[in-house]
Amino acid sequence: MTLDTVVEDIREQARARAEEIREEAEAEADEIIDKAEADADEIRADILADAESQIEQEREQRMSSAKLEAKQSRLEARRDVLQSVRADVEEEIATLEDDKREELTQALLDAAAAEVDDGAAVDVYGTADDQDLLESLLEEYDGFEYAGEYDCLGGVVVESNESRVRVKNTFDSILEEVWENNLREISDTLFEQ
Repeated sequence: MTLDTVVEDIREQARARAEEIREEAEAEADEIIDKAEADADEIRADILADAESQIEQEREQRMSSAKLEAKQSRLEARRDVLQSVRADVEEEIATLEDDKREELTQALLDAAAAEVDDGAAVDVYGTADDQDLLESLLEEYDGFEYAGEYDCLGGVVVESNESRVRVKNTFDSILEEVWENNLREISDTLFEQ
């Protein structure tokens, strides 16, 4: 074996070893690339899942907000309608015909008179528009006197200083009581589903 042959043999072994190292490096590089691609796919899938989850969450929040806003709008509309109905009722009461107004005022005055002691000095207040009516009705009551104006739709406020009794029998107070006691029924009638 000559030196050239030995050198050639070493070169051949070195080439073979270099080829083997290169193939191992390529295999390792392919393995690293495959792992990196798998990791990237997993990260991409996680990001997409998170994005879809966030989109769904935001959609649900917006739907919930829209439903709440619609419900509030419905409630406001109902409240507006109820206030309008109440205003219409108050207008009807304020403009009662004379005979009906006198009949109702008499009934409220009778009920208030039953609450005060007989013979007591009693001050009676009412709306300014009813002053003549009240003064006429009070002629039938001993010790009762029209004492002035009270801001109301009609009816009477009766005060007895001696017995410290104050009875508020106004159309307003009766309407308030009836309204509060029947609000659910009124609402159900107006807004039947």
